[in-house]
Amino acid sequence: MIKKLKEVYENKDFFNRTLDIAAAMPVVKDIIAEVKSRGDAALREYTEKFDAVRLTEIEVSKEEIEDAKRSVDVNTLKCLEEASAAIKNFHYRQKRQAGIEEFGEGVLIDDLYVPFDVVGAYVPATYFSTALMCVIPAKIAGVGEIVVCTPPGKDGCVDVLTLVAADLAGATRIFKVGGAQAIAALAFGTETIPGVQKIVGPGNVYVTAAKMAVRTEGVEIDFPAGPSEILIIGDETANPAFVAADMLAQVEHGEHSKAVLLTDSAKMATEVEREIMAEVGEESTTLQNWILIGDSMEECIEFANEYAPEHLEIMVKSPGKILKNVRNAGSVFVGSYSPVAAGDYATGANHVLPTAGYAKFFSGLDVDHFMRRMTVQWLDKKELERIKEVVVRLSEAEGMEKHARSIEARFS
Repeated sequence: MIKKLKEVYENKDFFNRTLDIAAAMPVVKDIIAEVKSRGDAALREYTEKFDAVRLTEIEVSKEEIEDAKRSVDVNTLKCLEEASAAIKNFHYRQKRQAGIEEFGEGVLIDDLYVPFDVVGAYVPATYFSTALMCVIPAKIAGVGEIVVCTPPGKDGCVDVLTLVAADLAGATRIFKVGGAQAIAALAFGTETIPGVQKIVGPGNVYVTAAKMAVRTEGVEIDFPAGPSEILIIGDETANPAFVAADMLAQVEHGEHSKAVLLTDSAKMATEVEREIMAEVGEESTTLQNWILIGDSMEECIEFANEYAPEHLEIMVKSPGKILKNVRNAGSVFVGSYSPVAAGDYATGANHVLPTAGYAKFFSGLDVDHFMRRMTVQWLDKKELERIKEVVVRLSEAEGMEKHARSIEARFS
């Protein structure tokens, strides 16, 4: 669908991608309440209702994991291992100092990073790459227990590649539960699934709504990571076939996924639309594909920053000029040979990213998401004496007399 950018600016709903989440919230809150009060029984009922599976065991056994390993062909396993290595290499560079070795003399003001004890990762059905993206940074952070929830297939089993990936990444326990009910189980615990301190991972609108709902009840999450989206900024030098392929790749995630091209070239817009039609024909009318023509690249950048996409691709003659003005995006892919699919699987950067405009407020998943930061302050007597007058005077000025006395007591 080709439109002028000015027309879209008049449609506020184009920017408000949280409408689906709001619509799902009443149903999600009912599910959460049921799981919270009835535990495993509610999980079994919802799994039968939504996944058409009657569970016998909720937790994946070690035997199932070993069977899954044996069923994966050697070449696929090698590719999984290579992707895992790339993800580890990227995330190891993010790891902060985990502890302070010893105290010296004078003063020490520093940050101490402490990993969570137990976290939960939600992995959508068959999205085995997401298991790597969620579990590996948690493992690198030093999280003690990493719990994975993922929906079962019609046979009641978890996708074999998801099992292999989660195990390879370092998951400690894996459960055959999906949807909002899985988020509720992770948040509050059941007879089988342990409650966690933080929940990470992407999902559909119900999963995203559930994450947002449990956060109001004291369980931390990474960020809203719902239906996937891409925005591409392309000028007349972009390859229309590449642009169309990347747009179609993104909407392959499902009916709620969105793909947007921003261009200042009417010729480029027409050629990309032709490429899409040639690939999917009339089916293109059912996809969330938008081709928007701006009067200038500056207008396209302004729109992109307002839209704050999960994935931003830049295919222009001088990408550096565009990149330096980008403020809001989950992950940026620069150049004709940097498709989102490369980042989804093999570059090593994390593909769990904020969607629906939340890239204005959140960064993508990284090692820091699995750690808490505490400041550590240590002063010897000489150093405290040096700042004594400042603390005493300011305490008294603020009416905090006992604060001042707590300093003076050390020198009386």
